[in-house]
Amino acid sequence: MEEKRNLMGIVRAICISNVRGVAKHQVKEGHFIVDFGIEGDGHGGKWHRQVSLLSYDKIKAFNERGANVEDGAFGENLVVEGLDFRSLPVGTRLYAGEVVLEMTQIGKECHSHCAIYQRMGECIMPREGVFAQVIQEGWIRPGDELRAELPAEDRPFTAAVITVSDKGSRGERVDESGPAAKEMLEAAGYRVVETQILPDGQKPLAAQLIRLADGRQVDLIVTSGGTGFSRRDQTPEATMAVAERAAPGIAEFIRMKSMEVTNRAMLGRGVAVIRKGTLIVNLPGSPKAVRESLEFILDALEHGLRILRGSASECGGKE
Repeated sequence: MEEKRNLMGIVRAICISNVRGVAKHQVKEGHFIVDFGIEGDGHGGKWHRQVSLLSYDKIKAFNERGANVEDGAFGENLVVEGLDFRSLPVGTRLYAGEVVLEMTQIGKECHSHCAIYQRMGECIMPREGVFAQVIQEGWIRPGDELRAELPAEDRPFTAAVITVSDKGSRGERVDESGPAAKEMLEAAGYRVVETQILPDGQKPLAAQLIRLADGRQVDLIVTSGGTGFSRRDQTPEATMAVAERAAPGIAEFIRMKSMEVTNRAMLGRGVAVIRKGTLIVNLPGSPKAVRESLEFILDALEHGLRILRGSASECGGKE
């Protein structure tokens, strides 16, 4: 039985800075703006990490080990007592007065170790911090209650689309495969939260797959390209490197159905795997093949994703 989580907390501090990458300072109140973040904060903008949140209880425990950091030192916007943000899933709604936030990412990669890390040997923000977008405008002040509402089981599936192409990443070729995948997924009811173009190779793709699965907790990631015989084609290797479980039937079915179109489909090396609650599916590189492949699998994917999410039971067939 799942342990009951506390879904109510108290805002202890609101912190902003007009420059990214520095400690934030406390303010008496914060004006939260849709499609931006907090007025006057350097992290504001039309992206998914508009507001950062950190549990006061985690900061307190860290300070008891001798850190002696003040609110805002980790770059967090909201410090909230009583809520363990790290235990809440992406998609959780946060309510404080008229303000509505939606959690979009858990944790972050630390690219350059801050002064806190240099002094303590660790920083809790990459592990314990979460990020959110502003859904409804309003003001938040210290002392306000902040209530969490877990996402509904029947919410739309989220997806990310990654095109893997050296020429595309350098701007030497217009990416048509990624937009084709995005269009089909949205038409099928998915909410596509990210699209990106990466160069061929294993490490860049593996890093993004981990971030999207672990941090953004998307239901589905589809990649396009990098599945052929070229030495630079490393998409299956990157995908297998981050996999926790295989889902071979999906890639096998794509190849089987594609063989009805061209016998060169046997040369495709794409794989399908599961990492935590995310399904990752490799698609070929051409827009035509992307459309065909998605047409083959989209109907069946919904049931699999519901099982992965825990909102459907596994069943071999209908009565």
